[in-house]
Amino acid sequence: MPLFSEQTKWRFWDQSLSAKNRSALESFAADDTLCELVGSGKSPSTIRTWVHDDTVVLGIQDHRLPNIEAGMDYLKAHGYVPIVRNSGGLAVVLDAGVLNISLVVSEKEQAIDISAGYDMMLELVQALFPEAPIEAYEIVGSYCPGSYDLSIGGRKFAGISQRRIRRGIAVQVYLCVEGSGAQRAELIRGFYEAGLSGEQTKFAYPEIKPEVMASLSELLGKEITVQEVVLNLYELIGMPSPQPLMPEETELYGFYLNRVVERNRKMLPAPLE
Repeated sequence: MPLFSEQTKWRFWDQSLSAKNRSALESFAADDTLCELVGSGKSPSTIRTWVHDDTVVLGIQDHRLPNIEAGMDYLKAHGYVPIVRNSGGLAVVLDAGVLNISLVVSEKEQAIDISAGYDMMLELVQALFPEAPIEAYEIVGSYCPGSYDLSIGGRKFAGISQRRIRRGIAVQVYLCVEGSGAQRAELIRGFYEAGLSGEQTKFAYPEIKPEVMASLSELLGKEITVQEVVLNLYELIGMPSPQPLMPEETELYGFYLNRVVERNRKMLPAPLE
C-alpha cells in the first residue's frame, strides 16, 4: 500500500463548516458512499473533512450498557445528541473544536491490511504537525482507547477507526484541536457512570481519567483552530479543486443514509431528537 506521502491524486471534500449543524449520521453515510465509489474505481482516493456540533458517537458495545437510557439522558441533559456509528470503537465526542478527517482508499488492486490503513492516517497527522512528537499507542484512561491512540507526552488528542465496504476503506480520525480535552473526557466519564449504574458487565468499559486527554491547542501551547488545520491539510495535498458528491452519486448516498438512520432506530432505545 502506498504511504500517504506517495499518494499524488486526491479528491477533496470539505464539510468542516457545512456539516456542523447537521446530524453526524450523514457523515457516516458519506464515508460509506465514498467507500463504494473509491473501491469500485468510480472516484479517486478521497480526503473528507467534517465537523459536527455537540454529538456523542457511540460504539456497538456502548448501546449494550445495562442502563443505556440513563446514559443517553445524561448526554442529552448536557446538550449532546447520541448516535451509534457503523465502525469500531467506543464513545467519542464531536463538537465545533473537533476536526474529523476521513481517508478513503481502494484495495481493488491490492489488499490493504488494517495496520497499513492506520499507519497511513498516522503519517498524515504527523505531516500536519511536523513540530509535534506524536506517538501512537494505547492511552489507558482515555475514551475509545486503542493501539493507535495519538498522543503527545502521554496525553491523547486523537483516535483512529476504520470502515470497509466493497473494496473501499475509510480510515477516520478525530482530532481534538480546540478547547479542553479533559472536559470532553469528563462528559464520557459521566455517560459511563450513568449507563453502568454500578452494575458489573462482562465487557470492560474504560475507566475514564480526564487528565490523560488534551487538545492540540493545549498540548502545543498555542491557539490552533479547526479551520487552520483544514487549510494546512488542503495545502499539504496540493490544493485540488474541491469536489463534493456529484448529482449521479447522490442516489447512492441516499441509500447509505437510509441504512444508517434505520440502524440507529433499531439500536437506540429511544427515538433520536
